[in-house]
Amino acid sequence: MKIRIATRKSALALWQAEHVAAELIKLPGISQTELLPMSTKGDEILDRSLQKIGGKGLFIKELEIAMQNGVADLAVHSMKDVPAEMPAGFCIAATMTRANHRDALITNGGVQLDELAENALIGSSSLRRQAQLKMLRPDLRVEPLRGNVNTRLAKLENGDYDAIILAAAGLERLRLDGHISHQFSPAEMLPAAAQGVLGVECLESNTELRKILKLLNNPTTLQTTSAERAIARVLNASCQSPVAAFATVEGGSLELTALVAHPDGGETIKDSITGDASEAEQLGETLAARLINSGARELLDSIEAMND
Repeated sequence: MKIRIATRKSALALWQAEHVAAELIKLPGISQTELLPMSTKGDEILDRSLQKIGGKGLFIKELEIAMQNGVADLAVHSMKDVPAEMPAGFCIAATMTRANHRDALITNGGVQLDELAENALIGSSSLRRQAQLKMLRPDLRVEPLRGNVNTRLAKLENGDYDAIILAAAGLERLRLDGHISHQFSPAEMLPAAAQGVLGVECLESNTELRKILKLLNNPTTLQTTSAERAIARVLNASCQSPVAAFATVEGGSLELTALVAHPDGGETIKDSITGDASEAEQLGETLAARLINSGARELLDSIEAMND
């Protein structure tokens, strides 16, 4: 069987697609893979925030159309970029082993966070990162930063920013981790739901392909991803919502921590839950309900109203 993989054109997206292709070719029944690089609206519109132009789905819509039209068989995504609610007719058929979950601080000359000058300018389009950065250093200024990894690094090197924050996994995959000045622990900066996880999407109706893709699943990553994405789904979090979630599994027990915070770092709602890893999704739903009871919905609504 030949598998056609729809992918975005960025260096990181191509790495991800090639990584999945290399794993697929090892599976029984797969004789050939082909990458189909495509441009998405999310890649093309760089002068506005994702929230204002349609959210995370803009990075995957064209890839889904290619699958619907029979041009491609599957698409590979960074799971933190996939909306918590999958569109009708599509599914995540494989959840790959999680890479580095951490956020990374990149500065010129390896300057550390506490060494940055007062009121230093940080580049990040993530309100989740902004909120937690402000909790660590309230004086810092944060301004939007979009584009692919190399574009963002170039803006830092050009002096447009004093520091930027990116996902460590993306930098490591592109062998650019030498630029990292500091990796934030989850205690310092809780990651986005499923950060560091690659997911493989296909048509729900393609049962033969789904059966094959299931072999790529990492059981532990599937559990942590289910728990973390349940938080985002129940909270109805968008790509710009300052919502973080991180789960770990040890000895059949899953521990999940989630955070909702105001972008200015002022108001924060954080809670954790521990339970049987086999009930990962239910644990996420329970924790999300607790966050809502603590005022998370009102906080998120006020933030969305502020950004309208």
